[in-house]
Amino acid sequence: MRIALTSVFVDDQRKALDFYTNVLGFEKRHDIPLGEQAWWLTVVSPESPDGPELLLEPAGHPAAKAYRDALVADGIPLAQFAVDDVYAECERLRGRGVEFTQEPTDVGAAVIAVFDDTCGNLIQIAAEKTTAG
Repeated sequence: MRIALTSVFVDDQRKALDFYTNVLGFEKRHDIPLGEQAWWLTVVSPESPDGPELLLEPAGHPAAKAYRDALVADGIPLAQFAVDDVYAECERLRGRGVEFTQEPTDVGAAVIAVFDDTCGNLIQIAAEKTTAG
């Protein structure tokens, strides 16, 4: 068993595609129309183009809104992305206009930071620390 697809609920799929590709640097994988205002819209990491896909899923269901609003109100990220260096990634993303809700923080086994994806979610980036053994 392996993870092939996971999703984030987004307010506007086209706005999300722009943010996740042009700002974060992911690549569009699928863009399949599903009706008037919905698409099967996925992105992948350029570092793992055959790896797991992230579905930019419409947040139209009332439960999705309540769930996301509660997470944001409590400062809880909806998703986490791995990076090699949180400090460098924060600087790169700041240069692209990304707003962080939590600055890089050393939490022992990792360094983390949290940003607003402009689509209704908080996203955490994390770099695990390696230990010499």
